[in-house]
Amino acid sequence: MDTRAETEDAFVDTEATESAPLIETSARADTPTLRAFSVLEHLVAAKGALSLADLATGIGQPKASLHRMLQSLEAGGFVAREPGQKNAYVIGPRLERLGVDVMMHSGARRQRHAILEHLVADLGETCNLSTLHDTQVLYLDRCESAWALRLELKPGSHVPAHCSASGKLLLSMMPRDDRAALIRAMPLERFTPNTLDDPNLLEAELDRIAHKGLAVDNEEFVLGIACVAVPVFDSRGKCIAAVAVHAPVSRMALSRALTFVPRLQQAAAELTATF
Repeated sequence: MDTRAETEDAFVDTEATESAPLIETSARADTPTLRAFSVLEHLVAAKGALSLADLATGIGQPKASLHRMLQSLEAGGFVAREPGQKNAYVIGPRLERLGVDVMMHSGARRQRHAILEHLVADLGETCNLSTLHDTQVLYLDRCESAWALRLELKPGSHVPAHCSASGKLLLSMMPRDDRAALIRAMPLERFTPNTLDDPNLLEAELDRIAHKGLAVDNEEFVLGIACVAVPVFDSRGKCIAAVAVHAPVSRMALSRALTFVPRLQQAAAELTATF
């Protein structure tokens, strides 16, 4: 009996058996569903619209099959064509809604609420976490102060972006061309004498906010209410939300609210780990 041949046969059989699961796992990792998710991930991470060629290069897929996939995703509302560009894509309304729902109902929600609770305990005023949704600010979470006099807005509520501290902050962090187009599509309703309803004045204000890294609402949405907001970044350094404190000016003048900025920035850094 040739023991050497037997040993070699055994080695080949063992190697084939051990490598089979790896091949199967690799095959399972490359499915149409996962390729579609890869497309969505690229669009979410992009700073602007991506062309078919950009996506094909980034994902490593043939243009023909990628184009068919994008057609399906577009029909489902997960991607959309960039206006004025035939083959440039951005995230669609359905994907945007899904992202908001994930942020509002993810397992990190308790952790975020605990961070807001500690912030309210330190500042003594109502604090909230919000993100930009279309042309409005969406409250992801909110922790009320114990004061009887306060403005109540529950999670899921919307407020205009152009006259709120969080909204102006989130707008300021957008690419300038996208921001300008959005501002000109927004109804800049005047809520108080302090509301910025002129697009040029608003854009100048947003430039200042982007430079400072914080925004204020000086009774621009509701008379008698002041607010300060700072950005919350995700792990890639993209501004994904805003954390803010607000209160009646009779109790918290804007000058006093600005002294809370270091504590707000500390909370924003803690919130980053939850996204």
